[in-house]
Amino acid sequence: MKYIIDKQEKFAVLSIQEETLNSLVAPKLKSELVILHNEGVHNLVLNLETVKFVDSSGLSAILTANRLWSDGRAFVLTGVNHASVKKLIEISRLDTVLNIIPTVEESIDYIFLNELESELQADSDTEEA
Repeated sequence: MKYIIDKQEKFAVLSIQEETLNSLVAPKLKSELVILHNEGVHNLVLNLETVKFVDSSGLSAILTANRLWSDGRAFVLTGVNHASVKKLIEISRLDTVLNIIPTVEESIDYIFLNELESELQADSDTEEA
């Protein structure tokens, strides 16, 4: 699987560099996701800008990421630009489950806002105690 990873302090952006996210690519993606999670990547942006086709194995990999980062961390799916990918996500109703944001920049903004909100909530909880 070809990909680019940009690790920052509060997040990582994993950009898939394949046109197809299928049963040949998905297991490698799942492995990379588990590694990133175990390395302590706090928030993840999965960028699908170059992906033109996703099958059920690809959806499973995306759901793996969502599950791994469901423990108070943020998982954002971005770059869902191709009609076939959008349609599959909508048909499978994953658009109601996943954080899907149009661009990488907006996704990073979302993560920073999410982090700020968490910090403010923690401060508020501390003051109430």
